[in-house]
Amino acid sequence: MEGAVCCEPIKGPSAWSLSTRGNTDITITFNFLGTGVKSIASDRYALGTFYRFFEGPPRHCAMKRERKPVFDPKAFLAKADGGRTISKYQKDQTVFSQGEAADAVFYLQQGKIKITVVSEQGREAVVAILGTGDFFGEGCLVGQPLRMATVTAMMECEIMRLEKATIVRVLHNEPAFSELFVSHLVTRSIRIEADLVDQLFNSSEKRLARALLLLANFGKEGKPEPIVAKISQETLAEMIGTTRSRVSSFMNKFRQLGFIDYNGKLKVHSSLLNVVLLDEPRIKI
Repeated sequence: MEGAVCCEPIKGPSAWSLSTRGNTDITITFNFLGTGVKSIASDRYALGTFYRFFEGPPRHCAMKRERKPVFDPKAFLAKADGGRTISKYQKDQTVFSQGEAADAVFYLQQGKIKITVVSEQGREAVVAILGTGDFFGEGCLVGQPLRMATVTAMMECEIMRLEKATIVRVLHNEPAFSELFVSHLVTRSIRIEADLVDQLFNSSEKRLARALLLLANFGKEGKPEPIVAKISQETLAEMIGTTRSRVSSFMNKFRQLGFIDYNGKLKVHSSLLNVVLLDEPRIKI
């Protein structure tokens, strides 16, 4: 039907489907852990709610088109002429510190890192957690003289350091890499905007649920996975702006309700989406 879009459901315990007709008839359904399909929204705000949580339109909703060859940044950067070094970092090792000279961009080839900021009063906040395939330190490209944050490895990491002149040259000469890098910047911008809305309008319980889902890669390509890097309750508290005791209370509640499991590794179930998507704050346009 003209004006209609339909996304095929994804197989698996966290299957979902989305359909629209015009600008008003929008329906999203989830199949939580195979317990049956439940509609979570059917109004004109549904699409915005779904996109905002998942940081953009689901890739499965893209119209059919010829597949382009997958661009592999790791393989491409490995062939870049000069101006790059690859280093391994152990857990809790610092990649760079707040206040150091900003003269390079980094590409996380493997592992997880956290980005933290410390105030003059000594208060620390976790502003981002990044994983394999992410860039960081890109502030130097727009004239940022000093690092505004500290980056620390959360597990064993392999990181490529690209000098500013090198990445500027590659961005000018290689359209495929430029497209990938711009996509990274836009995705980060959308994530930061979503984080701000989350911080301003959501309760600390809902902020924690969203943080756990994002750490487990819900909303990204591929199936959700256990959170491999060990993340302390103190770190989670710094991520969402609350106390460790409140995080502990919410984690116990989530475990009792069957939303998460913890047996050496933290496993997040899709049912935790209930906490985030129901009563999602709506911004009127």
